[in-house]
Amino acid sequence: MKVSSTVNKGFPNIRVFSVTLCCILFSLGLMAQNAVLTGVILDTNNRPITDVNISTTNDGTTSNSNGFYLLEIPSNQNVSVTFTHLSFEGLIATFNLTANESFEFNPVLQDNLEQIAPVVINRTNRDRAEGIITIAPAILRTIKGAQPGVENILKTLPGVSISNELSTQYNVRGGNFDENLVYVNGIEIYRPFLIRSGQQEGLSFVNSNLVNNLKFSAGGFQAKYGDKMSSVLDIEYRKPSSNAASVDLSLLGFSATLEGVSANDKWSVLTGIRYRNNSLLVNSQDIETNFKPAFGDLQLLLTYRANRKWSYGFLGNASLNAYHYEPKSRETNFGTIDQPIALRVLYEGREKDRYQTLNSAFTVNFKPNSKLHFNAIGSIFHTVEQEYFDILAQYSLGEVNSNIGDEDFGDVSFVQAIGSQLNHGRNDLDALIASAEVKGEYKRNQHVWSWSAKYNREDIRDRLVEWEVIDSAGFSIHPPDLGVFQNQPYQPSVGPLIPFKNVRVTQFVTIDRIQAYAQYSYKGEVNGNEIFANIGTRVHSWQVNVKDGLSNKQHVWSLRGQFALKPKNHSSMLWRFGAGIYYQPPFYRELRNIEGQVVANVDAQRSLHAVLGNTYSFEMWNRPFKFNSELYYKKLDNLNPYTVENVRIRYAANNSSQGYAYGLDLRLNGEFVPGTESWFSFGYLKTEENISNRGYIARPTDQRLKFGVLFQDYVPNMPNLKMYLNLVYQTGVPGGSPSYADAYQYQNRLPDYKRADLGLTYSMIQNSKPTRTSLLKTLNLGLELFNIFNVQNSITNTWVRDSYSKLQYAIPNYLTSRIINFRVGASF
Repeated sequence: MKVSSTVNKGFPNIRVFSVTLCCILFSLGLMAQNAVLTGVILDTNNRPITDVNISTTNDGTTSNSNGFYLLEIPSNQNVSVTFTHLSFEGLIATFNLTANESFEFNPVLQDNLEQIAPVVINRTNRDRAEGIITIAPAILRTIKGAQPGVENILKTLPGVSISNELSTQYNVRGGNFDENLVYVNGIEIYRPFLIRSGQQEGLSFVNSNLVNNLKFSAGGFQAKYGDKMSSVLDIEYRKPSSNAASVDLSLLGFSATLEGVSANDKWSVLTGIRYRNNSLLVNSQDIETNFKPAFGDLQLLLTYRANRKWSYGFLGNASLNAYHYEPKSRETNFGTIDQPIALRVLYEGREKDRYQTLNSAFTVNFKPNSKLHFNAIGSIFHTVEQEYFDILAQYSLGEVNSNIGDEDFGDVSFVQAIGSQLNHGRNDLDALIASAEVKGEYKRNQHVWSWSAKYNREDIRDRLVEWEVIDSAGFSIHPPDLGVFQNQPYQPSVGPLIPFKNVRVTQFVTIDRIQAYAQYSYKGEVNGNEIFANIGTRVHSWQVNVKDGLSNKQHVWSLRGQFALKPKNHSSMLWRFGAGIYYQPPFYRELRNIEGQVVANVDAQRSLHAVLGNTYSFEMWNRPFKFNSELYYKKLDNLNPYTVENVRIRYAANNSSQGYAYGLDLRLNGEFVPGTESWFSFGYLKTEENISNRGYIARPTDQRLKFGVLFQDYVPNMPNLKMYLNLVYQTGVPGGSPSYADAYQYQNRLPDYKRADLGLTYSMIQNSKPTRTSLLKTLNLGLELFNIFNVQNSITNTWVRDSYSKLQYAIPNYLTSRIINFRVGASF
């Protein structure tokens, strides 16, 4: 595909829509006989353009008030389509589409700029052939949600699981948070090390306002992507084409974007600043607190195009997350209607965390000709993290009076247990990761060869000091792994008083890595059938050095391949198959066991992937739709067992497990409303593991069913009033057990996760160009309702012990309740 204009794959507009699922299924067979060209026409500020003339030699149409157009064109031949408007430069695009195909083309018309060359579009969509999901940047910028990043959209995709609206971490097809690759402009992004709960996280690295292109693969990806076992999120920031600014304010924080280009178009700058305050969300929980979070970051993308062959870039990021948490009290009611139980907790102390991250990357691009491309990347990632906390919790557990007629109805009538718990932590981490990479790509006709070599140096300094003391009815509780039976209070304990949990360790670790890949791709036709093929290989060598400890060096080699076919006689179908070996050499977190000790000889985990997918393109209501389906199977070995508590993962660091994962992902997306994109997702997953040959049990990420909906709409008589609905339902995963519990003895599941968020936006001002009296281009007012149905979701349990009865009660830690957020956005 060769495109000389800016392409944006969607724009949020809204229209009242009401159909049933039966109508959707009934209409799947309706397809046009000719090819269909459709999309939304935008200006350089991503605003729709009305009354654009779209014409061919034999037919024509115009764009509506939302910039939407639809045009039937002859198939299997070159067709020139002209886009013209009195206020914008014209654009000529040439398409060659197959019969019954619907192709989405979203051109951006330039103001007072000359289009460099006609656009030539060939039918093959490489992303679909590779099994990659693309999401329009306009959706990312418009649909904010509770999560402050692209993860708010990812959670509606099949196979992706996010069960905590305070977190930006996600699981994909049975993997954990550490098994996902994230790239921004080709630079690998790392997640925080010490984060234990979602409310500590703050902002995702990816700034949605800067995104130009988003690609996501849930498995079976190419060798050019790194060594992880689950998924790839590949983000590309945009290059500015004009001087502009925007700002967004809400009760949860603010963001601002500034972009510009030089007069000679050689320099461009894109800057984003964000501030996030989660107090509105955290204060909706059942713990009364003094909560003072301050999450902020600054990102800068600077590019310089020296000439047609050489260009340079710099991407910088500075973020500071300050988290001050001082709990006061908690009241939680649980149990049944017949036997309600109340937990009352009084707190003393506080938690004070600080996460400071600096990330910088320099890129050099060299294109000696149209066939050859070289790219060099040097990056440095530095994070300084600290977690300091001393929190004393004094609790009482009692029975609640459930007699409706009594005066003390709802009050605690009998106290069953009284106890206290003291948690102490002084955790510090300093990590410096430097990398250098050289990439190359050679294209010749329908063949593409690409390769890369990369060196990483990881220097981590870690101090972990945590202890916990538990007192129940005046008796100190011993750790459960001592093997000493306690019969308190009936028999006194004569042993020493020791903490229930005690970890003290200091580590200095360096890891050196050398990675390389080579792959070959082909895109063309064989006997009228369109095919895409890719095969690649990766090699990864690493050495772990522990100060005053062991050193270990290992190597892995893997092979991956993908094949896609669009049959000549079924051009609305695209079949694809991917398979490969996916190793995951251990990162620092995976080397550290539950006691905090680094185990240098941890092997790489391995996953054998097989993915079979299909994309069915069709028309419904004369608008384009796609139905995507994927079957997948993973054979897992050399697994590193782990436990999950909130978003904290603790590994056994012993490669003592093997397992499997299989499932089905379905997604129907298209223009349910003209000019908008919505989708419905379904996922089925089963994943189990066998730890130390004790038999197969569900893995911590065994999320059996998932439903996700992203729907956009607008009012016909008031098109400036727009709406989005973000809905997720996920069955519960195994979890909620105490950290010391044996997984084979505790296989209970957390409750199902159910959440629906609604957003309304009214565009008060929509100027295509600023005037002399006003620089304001757009002004939007928004209202968001998070957790519409006020569902009490929980992600962990607090375990309260009754010394007399020897019972332990699991009290759910609920996430956020219903919240209203107001938003104001403007662009200049």
